[in-house]
Amino acid sequence: MVLDSKAVAKIARLARIEVSEDEKAHYAKEISGILQWVEQLGEVNTDGVPQMTSVAAVTLPRREDKVTDGNQQEAVLKNAPQSDYGCFVVPKVME
Repeated sequence: MVLDSKAVAKIARLARIEVSEDEKAHYAKEISGILQWVEQLGEVNTDGVPQMTSVAAVTLPRREDKVTDGNQQEAVLKNAPQSDYGCFVVPKVME
């Protein structure tokens, strides 16, 4: 796939990037090269190849999923301008 200056101008407008007339020809060549490379990747036979999420076999450490209140109510309420009964006091929004 080969792009022209008109296609580059449209891409630049959609991306909200200002591209001068001199740069359009350069970007058309660069983007066309990238698209040709992607087309080459589409020709590779990937049947039977498992999907990867990372190039390194890394497993994340897991923790037990249990709900707690954090035991920091007093520390959190210290930051509030006003609190009452262990809760934030906020202005009335609706009448």
